[in-house]
This record gives sequence, structure tokens and C-alpha cells, in this order.
Amino acid sequence: MSESLVSTFRALVGARHVLVGDRETRRYSKGFRYGGGKVLAVVRPGNLLEQWRVLEAAVEAGVIVIVQAANTGITGGSTPFGEGYDRPIVIINVMRIARIDLIRDGQQVIALPGATLDRLEKTLRPIGREPHSVIGSSCIGASVVGGVCNNSGGALIQRGPAYTELALYAQLGADGRLRLVNHLGVALGEDPETILGRLDRGEYGPADIAPEGNRRASDHDYHRHVRDIDADTPARYNADPRKLFEASGSAGRLAVFALRLDTFPADSDSQVFYIGSNDPTELAAIRRHILSRFETLPIAGEYLHRDGYDLTRKYGKDIFLLIKTFGTDRVPQAFAMKSWVDGLTEKLGLGGAISDHVVQFAMGLLPEHLPARMNAYRDRFEHHLMLRMGGPGVAEARAYFATLFPSATGDVFECTPEEGSAAFLHRFAFGSAAPRYKATHRSEVEDLLALDVALPRNEADWLPALPEDLDRELVHKSVCGHFFCHVMHQEYLVRKGADVPAIKTRLLALLASRGVEYPAEHNVGHLYEAKPALVDFYRTLDPTNSFNPGIGKTSKKRGWA
Repeated sequence: MSESLVSTFRALVGARHVLVGDRETRRYSKGFRYGGGKVLAVVRPGNLLEQWRVLEAAVEAGVIVIVQAANTGITGGSTPFGEGYDRPIVIINVMRIARIDLIRDGQQVIALPGATLDRLEKTLRPIGREPHSVIGSSCIGASVVGGVCNNSGGALIQRGPAYTELALYAQLGADGRLRLVNHLGVALGEDPETILGRLDRGEYGPADIAPEGNRRASDHDYHRHVRDIDADTPARYNADPRKLFEASGSAGRLAVFALRLDTFPADSDSQVFYIGSNDPTELAAIRRHILSRFETLPIAGEYLHRDGYDLTRKYGKDIFLLIKTFGTDRVPQAFAMKSWVDGLTEKLGLGGAISDHVVQFAMGLLPEHLPARMNAYRDRFEHHLMLRMGGPGVAEARAYFATLFPSATGDVFECTPEEGSAAFLHRFAFGSAAPRYKATHRSEVEDLLALDVALPRNEADWLPALPEDLDRELVHKSVCGHFFCHVMHQEYLVRKGADVPAIKTRLLALLASRGVEYPAEHNVGHLYEAKPALVDFYRTLDPTNSFNPGIGKTSKKRGWA
């Protein structure tokens, strides 16, 4: 069956787009940060019809299907994970299908499954509009569809998590039949071949596009939801039942072909305020005041602890300089090259971290890359808050901070455009720092525990406090987050020889005791256990357990056995 199926795939998409063997498939079968496993093949269709036909062949053969885009997930949710599967696994990588169509004068887009956030941002820029999220995961080539399927977050406070109720997707029913569901709100025909063929060719016009009706193409209510600072529930998290709808939150349990999404007016006349403090309650008070009393919500508000500042300054320097020098276009290619080199050195028995050591050595030869005023605040203050305001919010923030600072514990400065860009870029380089440290300190680090958590909106004690005995098991701990949404990223480098599963269990128990929801925006992947409501959602979408089984630590067996 395996050889026959691979031959079928080659006939459908061309031999060069069907990859087999551990080395050829490594880039797709090994998670960006976590997970990996054996696959029968990686298939790279070049259009929607090819994707459908490949999917049909895989379903007919009874194999497991993982539909994958950029493979940039933090929790391993777009690759296999270890052993225990009862069927061969085929990855359908959709990154060749990357078109973005502007509709309704650019107020909305239709994104095909390989379209990236970076490409969407560049497509919208000439018409003065933006997607729901900018920079962040877009730097490493994350896809638009992947973000929606994982209810990913985003740094932009006014726009909320990635969400739409307008989607074109394939679903495998309990009867074993594959069905194409067109809830895109675009009249394209009746049968799958016609629908997908017309969308492939862009054969539709304004008259074919229906109004949204009762369906929404973004989270329209989030700007009000996040302002409810006295609510004892989080503003957003992956398993929030409010935002589990068909493709949104589906996490690979459906095969998505296209999404229809709102776009937003680009923010102009913005100003970044850089706040430093040695008292976390001072920042908490600022958050509550701005969310409850400001007329204008911030564009973004990012927190970074001094420990995270230091780790990123050294181990995220390459990402910072790569993006600053070449823009985000080169980052996916850089990660692909790194994966190729690591695969080669692993095959030669030299280990998979040589590229990390080489890059880190080279970074040590380069001069300081962060602005002097930021580094001075690093020396003075433990806690850092980067606040971007726009329009009338700039004057509102300036007047408010004039009444607060300088204080006994904090201060603020208004960034130049270069400083503001550097501040947010440094914050977003945070995600690459701990994995680099782990790769270059294998004798010191047992593993990395990366937790993204959603605190209740009324939580005042927002910094993690660990028992001393647990703290001793950690080499480094770093915290950053989307401060106004109360979504915090906690990264723990565990000391060599420590019991990582036990430490993780204790950390999650501490979080649960405080009413914290997790994961907040990276989704369960293979790192977290899905809660019952989320498992029920997955089972409804995929009753045969054939699409991306095992995520959320669920069954990997046919029919959820």
C-alpha cells in the first residue's frame, strides 16, 4: 500500500513534490521547537485541486493526515509526535498554495492555506490596511490559516485572537466520506472540483461574494471584552468556547482550503512609550487605568522581565539583526537552511546543534545592537513595558504618564522611531532565545518548558512565584507577555538531570490553582492536555480520528480507541 500511495501522490503533484526518507522529510516532520516522528511521505500540492485529490487518495488509503503550513508552531501541533500511531502518517504541506485575494475594496481578504502573515501584511500595506496580527510569528513565516486554526493570539490589543466563521474546508465524517464544506460566503459552484477549480483560477467577482450575515470574519467584541478588568476569567485563551467554530480552533482536525478574514485600518501617528519599574504593582495599576479609563485603547503593550531582556540580548541577537537588516522575508529561508544543516550534521553523527554554536560564536563578535537608553533602563529596572499608542491615544498617554513619572520605583521615556522599532523587535526575538540557550548548553540544560498562560482579567498578582525547591531546579526562567491581554509567556530552562515531567506537573498545578487558563495562544499541540470541552470539539470535527490525531494528548488510534 505504501509504495502504491506514494506513486499516486507523485502522479498527482509531480515527483519532486513528494518527499520520502528521514533526511528529506526532516524539515516537515520535526517540530520547529518541539516534537517530531516518522512519516510515510510529505506531499506538497501546488493548488487547491491538487490538495483535494491528495487528500482523497490519503483518505481512501486509510492513512493519518496532517495538513501542515509553515511548521512554526511552538507546541509541536503540526507534526507527528513519537510513537503509538496505528496507521502510516502523511503530511500535506500547503505552503505552495499561497495566494491572497483582496475583496470588498481590501476590507477583507480570502487567504489560501499557504498564505503567510508576512505576505498578508505586505499585500495590505499599499492600501493602508493591516491583518489582525503583525510581526511576532509572521517573522518566521507563520501562515494565516495556521493562526486561525490555532486561535492564535497576537500583540494587537484592539483586534483579539485570529478568528473567522467564514471558511472553505474538507471534513471526514463518521461514515468515512470526505466532504467539502463551503462556508466562505462566495458562490463557486456545487461540487468540489468546480468549487476548488474556480477558486484556484480566481474565477469569481463581487457579485459572487455574499454579505457576512450572521457570520463574522474577526472577533468584533474583543475590544470591549478586554476592557472588563474585574472579570475573573481570562480575556483570551485557545480553548475558549466562545471562539471554537468550525475552522477556528480546529487545530488540523479539518483540512482548510481558504479563509475569509477582516482587515483593519493601519495605525498612523503612533508613539512608543518605554516604561521601566522595579515594582510590578506599578505596572498593574497602569494596565487597569488605561483599560478602564482611556478613550483610546493601546495598539500594543508588551512586557519583558530583565532576565528575559538579558537572555534575548545575547541569544536572540541573530534574529534581531536578521530582521532589522533584511526584513522578515529572509527569516523562513534562514530557518530552512538551519534545518538542512542540522539534518546533515545529525546524519554525520555530529549532533544537531552545530549551527547554533556557529551562529552564537559569530554574534559574539558583533557590536552591541540595542539602543543605549534601553540598556540603561535594563540596568535601572527589573520590569519593562513597551506601550504603543496611536492617534489621540498618544496625547492621552503622555498626559497620564506626566502625572506618574518619575516615581520612586519607575520612569518612562518616549522612543524615537528607531528605538520603538528596536524595543518591539527585541521583545519578539524573545521566542528564539531560550531554544538557542538550550541548544548551546546541552550539558547544563535537561529541557525547555515553554508555557503560555492566560491570567484572569482581574488578577493583580500577575508575576509567577515559584517555591524555592522548584526554583532550584531551573537554570533560567524568563517571562514576557501581551500585558494588557494578561497573556504571559513563561520559559523555564530545566537543570540537567531534573525530572522534567514532574516539574511541568507542578508548574501547571500552580497555575490551575490561580484560575489561569493554558495554553493561551500556542494551542495544546503535543505539549498540553486538552480539556474535555476541547476534546469534544475535536471529536465532533473528526469522528474517525484521522486528521492530526494525538494532539492535546488524546488518542492516536482510529476511531478514538
